[in-house]
This record gives sequence, structure tokens and C-alpha cells, in this order.
Amino acid sequence: MYVRNARNHEEVWLLDHIEAMGLDDAAFRSRDYVVAIDEESDEKAGFGRIRVHRADDPACELTGIGVLDGWRGQGVGAHVVERLLDRASDEGFETVYTFTDQPDYLDQFGFERVDPADLPAVLGSRFEAKRETMPDAVALRLAVESFSLPERLRERFKHAAPAHEEGEVEESPEDFGIETENTTYKYDTG
Repeated sequence: MYVRNARNHEEVWLLDHIEAMGLDDAAFRSRDYVVAIDEESDEKAGFGRIRVHRADDPACELTGIGVLDGWRGQGVGAHVVERLLDRASDEGFETVYTFTDQPDYLDQFGFERVDPADLPAVLGSRFEAKRETMPDAVALRLAVESFSLPERLRERFKHAAPAHEEGEVEESPEDFGIETENTTYKYDTG
């Protein structure tokens, strides 16, 4: 597994999954996203966005973080967050903000709740807009240098693999009436 910057041709894939997960797609730009990829199958496992708000008091927001169903619980989201923080640091931000109704997940990385009155001005209005669609949202912030990725999530990510959907069954040649011991194939070189 690895996490890389999204490519322009992945725009449709991103929009489809953002919509399916009910995530925020305000001011969508595919170049703001990172994507987690399985090295063996080249399958996409998750994604997230860094949104830089340019104003008199610039601010950096992490948003649109999602992990596909079969990949959850394997450290994919943690590595997406880590990559987003690297990008924020590269952009010169020392602090990042995010708005979520599931703050417990981000707590494990060192994110702390912040009073909406203490948000940079450009994010205050963004938080109010977010609360219209996510009434239980809380504002969180993190000093980029204090990010901590638990070792257990780093290990899970190294060995991440898609989980089979419940009820999904591996099909074998026998399922189609093929006797594997006696069957030969046109191009069999054995």
C-alpha cells in the first residue's frame, strides 16, 4: 500500500465515491486529493483532501477523507491523513483544521477540539456551512509537527488487503462442471 497525489483522470472516481459516502465536495479540485493504492492490484482504497483557504489569514483544512468499505480498519485512513499533513507542511502550514462528526477517530493522531470562535476567520464561515449539513460537527485542529501515527496502524497498512464482501464466494472450475484432473485445454503445454 502507498498514498500518492490524485491524478486528473481520477476525478470521476473521486466524485463517485465522495457522493456515495456523502462527503463534502465543495470547490472540488482533484489535484487537492491524495489516493491510497494497493501496490499489488492497483486498487484504490481511500482518499482525502487538503483544502487551502487563501485570505488575509490563510488556513489549511483537511476534508473529504474516506476509506472504501473493504479497506476499513487497516490503517488506510491514517496514512491518508499522514500524507495530507505532509502536503500541508509543504505548503507552509504549521496547523491544520478539520470539521467532523466523528472526532474520536482523529483524537488518536493528536487532534484537539477547538472553540469555533477561535477558528481563523476564513474557517469560521466554513464551519457554519458545514454544520448545516452535519449538525453534530465539531472543529478540530492539530499542530502538524505533533502528528502521531500509532504503530499498530502503520503495521496494518503494510499488510492491508481488501476484505471479501459478506456472502462473496470464490468460484472454482468445479462450480462450472469442469473436472480439473481430467480436463485438457487447447493451449495446454503440460
